[in-house]
Amino acid sequence: MNETSRNQGWAIVAGAVLLGLLFLAGILQEWYWALAIPIAVLTFFVLGLVAWVGHTIATVQVEAEPPSVEAEPLQDASNG
Repeated sequence: MNETSRNQGWAIVAGAVLLGLLFLAGILQEWYWALAIPIAVLTFFVLGLVAWVGHTIATVQVEAEPPSVEAEPLQDASNG
């Protein structure tokens, strides 16, 4: 792992901690937006995933399977 990746990891951790503290401060201050913004972001994220899955299902190209040729069962040598 190189130093750039490590620094990016610590930056993500610091950002998550900062956003968590801001969220907690907003909850303690009883600010409406402290709950409304994260819920809105989560809702739009989930709706985006659902739309992406639906689009993928609707536009996928499926090749028809060729008809299979069934082999005749082997005859037992003792029967004839």
